[in-house]
Amino acid sequence: MSFQIILVVHVLLALGLVGLILIQHGKGASAGAGFGSGAAGAVFGARGAHSFLYKLTAALAAAFFITSISLAYLATSETTVDSSQSIMVQTVSEDATESDLPATNNSSSDVPEN
Repeated sequence: MSFQIILVVHVLLALGLVGLILIQHGKGASAGAGFGSGAAGAVFGARGAHSFLYKLTAALAAAFFITSISLAYLATSETTVDSSQSIMVQTVSEDATESDLPATNNSSSDVPEN
C-alpha cells in the first residue's frame, strides 16, 4: 500500500519538476523581455522569479530524491519472494530420465584405448 502511494507522489513530483524547469528562463532569456517576462518581478517580489522558482525547484528535487530512495528501499526489502520460485535456485527435477539428458559419445577417437 505504501509503495503505491510513494510511487504516485514520485510521479507527481517528476511532472512538477519538468513543468518548473520548462517555465524557468535560461541565460539567453534576455530576448524574451519584450514578451512580458519583466512582469514576473511584480508577482514574485522585488528580486524576481529566479529565487522563488529556484527554491521551489530545489525543494521538489529534494523530495524527488527522497521518494526515489524510499522506492528503491521498499522494492529491495520485500521478503515475499519464495526461494523455490527463483530461477537461480531451480534444480533438475528428480523424475528426469536418461532419455532427457543429452547423449554422450564415449567412443571418441581422441581417447587412446589401453
